[in-house]
Amino acid sequence: MTSISKALYVCLVVVGIIGIPGCGKRRPPLPPVERVQQRTESLSGAQQGNEVILSWPAPPRNAPNSSVQSIRRVDVYRLAEKPGAPLALTEDEFSARSTLVGSVTYEQIQTAGDRLIYIDKLELAGQPTRLRYAIRYVNASGQRAAFSNFLTIEPAARIAQAPVLSSDVKIAEDAITLSWQAPAANIDNSTPVNLLGYNVYRTDESQTTPGNQPLNSSLISGTAYADKNFQFGNNYRYLVRAVSLGTGGAQVESLNSNAVSVSPRDVFPPAAPERPSVAAPEPSSAKLAIFFAANKETDIAGYNLYRSSDPDLPKQNWTKVNQTLLTRTTFTDDKVESGKTYYYYVVAVDNAGNASPPSEVGSEKAP
Repeated sequence: MTSISKALYVCLVVVGIIGIPGCGKRRPPLPPVERVQQRTESLSGAQQGNEVILSWPAPPRNAPNSSVQSIRRVDVYRLAEKPGAPLALTEDEFSARSTLVGSVTYEQIQTAGDRLIYIDKLELAGQPTRLRYAIRYVNASGQRAAFSNFLTIEPAARIAQAPVLSSDVKIAEDAITLSWQAPAANIDNSTPVNLLGYNVYRTDESQTTPGNQPLNSSLISGTAYADKNFQFGNNYRYLVRAVSLGTGGAQVESLNSNAVSVSPRDVFPPAAPERPSVAAPEPSSAKLAIFFAANKETDIAGYNLYRSSDPDLPKQNWTKVNQTLLTRTTFTDDKVESGKTYYYYVVAVDNAGNASPPSEVGSEKAP
């Protein structure tokens, strides 16, 4: 054994037995290896008009831009096959035969929400075709991850064009009613129109894109829809999609119609309250008690009570006896003169400040 080997052997023995440092430099602990999801198994999509809209979860952004783990773009691949081609396909076969149709850029990844979307616009020639899609993440060094799951779609050419939504929107107290013009042809300009019905979508001021669920619970057969689930004071955008029968009996939506913005405001007054009842609660006191039934509307903020000793006086000249809106349906008027008859009517006021017509008049003589 050489002198160097002996020294190294002694050092290792000493360190192993008593843990004395000095036979090598200690290094600070290494940081954990950055890990970013390198592929997804959640690629999904569907035909909409002459487009296939692909969607998948956005990759986690937990690596610095300089890291090889940082996802810089997502490449989208497509393979056109005959509908009867075998479904089994290896990644190598897909890589050799598919075409890179587009990418989701780094800027789009940075500004995306929980999901990324890519829209593949098709030239539908009418020949039956099966499209197979997959995506690959590409990191900061240009290295490509493995392919995602395969998504297969058989697009149909005889899909209805988008309807035309009318800007003439009718706003009532209980509904926003939309109407639209039916499509005149399919996206390949063929007729008759392949049409099963329509779906209506709505976004509010807190959303930027339409939700995945239409407002209607079943397909609309006509060209109008009444949205009864809305709130005054909100700003809404509506659009409509036609629904056609696609390949294999699937329902395929058209592209979006034009969008129409609606800002419903409550300008609808409540109904007139019922006639108030007036009574003297105590024969010996100069007071009158007024009772009236509550309105049936759900947005009533309160009531105003008006009084006059002259029933022929124009109602706009009667005296309001309450200082603030009455939130109860009873009131005691202690500013009356004994032996004098007083007349009362009630006005309901809703949360938007709309006042109802006056109720019929109730009266009583003060004791």
